[in-house]
Amino acid sequence: MKTQFLHIKLSIVTTIVVTMLFSCESNFKEVQQIGILQNEPIGEAKDINLKYTEAEDSIGRVIANLESPKMLDYSNRDFSFSEFPDGVRLSLYDENNQKNVVIADYGIVYNETDLIDLQGNVVLITPQRDSLFADQLYYDQKNEWLFSNLPVRLKSATANNGHGDIFDSDTKFKNYTILEGRGDMILKD
Repeated sequence: MKTQFLHIKLSIVTTIVVTMLFSCESNFKEVQQIGILQNEPIGEAKDINLKYTEAEDSIGRVIANLESPKMLDYSNRDFSFSEFPDGVRLSLYDENNQKNVVIADYGIVYNETDLIDLQGNVVLITPQRDSLFADQLYYDQKNEWLFSNLPVRLKSATANNGHGDIFDSDTKFKNYTILEGRGDMILKD
């Protein structure tokens, strides 16, 4: 009788375990998220130096170089991005290897759109020593274009100084436009 009771008990436990195993869903994404809070970065890097290159006759030419003391990786989000909370330095190179430098207190790179959002004391310096000052500046990596819809101020060694509410330029700073909110001021090199 003891053996029969033990056999029944073992059968019940086995049935429960098998039922539990078959009722579990295999969700790899949920397993990956264990221990990671939704608002926390999935990774952190220090003293980074990212280079964006374009292939040219089997050698890569550096088009942009992003440097920062700290990067937070939020690729675990649906709209993934990388954050640079301690400032960023972005160098944009032309075909003659001359560079425009953009410095900002804070930056975000949106991975899906290749858009870089630079914020806080943004300064763009050209090889000709022209300087653009802004609170926020965007860099479109795909189109190699800089723009802002917040006030900017231009201090130029080669053209007229100016200010406005809208800025639009190629990365070489050869063709740029600054507009007042009313659209009454246009500066072009």
